[in-house]
Amino acid sequence: MSARELITEHLDLWTGAVTQKSTRGRGSNSKIELTGNKRLRELILELAVRGKLIEQNSGDDPASSLIAEVRNQRCALVGERQLGKQTELSEVTNTEVPYQLPKGWGWCRLGDLAEIIRGVTYKKHQVLDQATDNHIVLLRANNIQETITDDALIYVPLELVNDRQLITKGDILIAMSSGSANLVGKAAQTNRDLQATFGAFCGAVRPLKQKISSYLGLYMTTPLYRDQAQASGKGIGINNLNKKALNNMLVPVPPEKEQHRIVQKVDELMALCDRLEQQTSDQLEAHETLVDTLLDTLTQSKNATELAENWARLAAHFDTLFTTEKSIDKLKQTILQLAVMGRLVDQDAEDEPATSIVSRASRIKAQLLADKLIKKQKELPGITEAEKPSSIPSHWTYARLDDVCTEITSGSTPPKSEFNEAFGVPYLKVYNIRSQRINFKYKPQFITGEYHQTSLKRSKLLPGDVVMNIVGPPLGKTAVIPADYPEWNCNQAIVRFRPIEIELNHFIHLYLKAGIFLDTMELIGTAGQDNISVTKSRSIVIPLPPKAEQHRIVQKVDELIALCDQLKERLSQANETRSQLAGAVVEGALRT
Repeated sequence: MSARELITEHLDLWTGAVTQKSTRGRGSNSKIELTGNKRLRELILELAVRGKLIEQNSGDDPASSLIAEVRNQRCALVGERQLGKQTELSEVTNTEVPYQLPKGWGWCRLGDLAEIIRGVTYKKHQVLDQATDNHIVLLRANNIQETITDDALIYVPLELVNDRQLITKGDILIAMSSGSANLVGKAAQTNRDLQATFGAFCGAVRPLKQKISSYLGLYMTTPLYRDQAQASGKGIGINNLNKKALNNMLVPVPPEKEQHRIVQKVDELMALCDRLEQQTSDQLEAHETLVDTLLDTLTQSKNATELAENWARLAAHFDTLFTTEKSIDKLKQTILQLAVMGRLVDQDAEDEPATSIVSRASRIKAQLLADKLIKKQKELPGITEAEKPSSIPSHWTYARLDDVCTEITSGSTPPKSEFNEAFGVPYLKVYNIRSQRINFKYKPQFITGEYHQTSLKRSKLLPGDVVMNIVGPPLGKTAVIPADYPEWNCNQAIVRFRPIEIELNHFIHLYLKAGIFLDTMELIGTAGQDNISVTKSRSIVIPLPPKAEQHRIVQKVDELIALCDQLKERLSQANETRSQLAGAVVEGALRT
């Protein structure tokens, strides 16, 4: 089977195998990684350096002649003092090679084919952020992507740069050090002479003959090269790839003429992958736009009749609309929004009106103040029309969270001496709010009971309290305190809501999860950090249903979200199956 046939006959796998890459936080965009297309690109490169991408030509001069020619070129350059003498590299043994090569090919070491040049460390005062006369670009590891990029360039005096440190056409720039093992050794080839050099965390592989340059550049993008680079990268915290390891890397070398045919074929197939990827991306983007549009019609429906019509339109195409994790997450968010707008369940005229909840809470709060069980807080202004996010059903009312909660407060941080990881009062940090619930198994911390009862008495948490992070991004992480412990506490990045009638907690939690309040809230903060003050938290306006309807809403939301989670799980399993099938096709192609 030819490479083109391999692509076209398994098109559904290369386009259908995707992986969700989620960035956490409300309002952040989850991105799709086209896993199938990525595997296909790796397969093409793998086939190329195994001699399985194109047919061999028995009339080609064998690779051994080319390797001998390049070695002679090294000797000549050393004799002319254009190149330093290097320690002789050992011959490649049969026990080292990962697979057998076609007739006419040969294994050799990278140091036999190229000069390895390490980057130079420049002093801080020698480096400039802006280009000036007699300075040149100093490329760093961040400039090595699929190509050499011009992101965040810095400059050094030309007079400090040795001629051999200047980047020339065909040089392959590599990252010699990285904090990630997956990034050490990443490489990109230059297609022209650059008025640039490279820093200490970089290196350059300079082919000894131009005729092998394109193939070496291709080789250093393959899984074979990457696996060797990552296996050789050593260090504590920082992964380092040294010159010796590079010199000793194994390179499968085709005959010279076949190299040119391989590079040409890879370019052709990668262009085909580019078109395939663009087509898939366009389809996903169009799908996302359609889902957004149809879901928006639900929340923008003017009445129950219009909502029913819009839902029927969406339900008719449910199987084709909700086919990605992102679309399912948007459906879940729409369910939450419809719930807090009073459009998810029917109203019952027999329910006690929500105004009774607010009146009762006001009387109870006044008594708590009179009994000095809570402290008086600054009075908040009345609710304006601009603060009301939407119209609400009759028997509902708008209230501030402060109207239906006792003291709304945040926590604080005790000294280190009050902490331990084994016993005491559980102490929450923002990272313990995961997937809108408390996960105390993740990095649990406890504080002493005495400090909890004295210095942190104000931020004591009880089962049923609702908590939310007020420092972000992301904002809007919220949870109900579970009954795993009788009392809890939290740090200053978390605010506590304790409903005067505890039965309100699940609807309050649901409303905060919907996140509508964040759309109109004026945030504070600097340096990319958003903050909600405790006063702003007290001021949050909530559309409040009758208590009986709250229970029906919460029950319906739980039911629908569970269905969404089941749908997402089936989708995840289907994606995993497609990825495994793509992997099986890759393995099968490499075995043949």
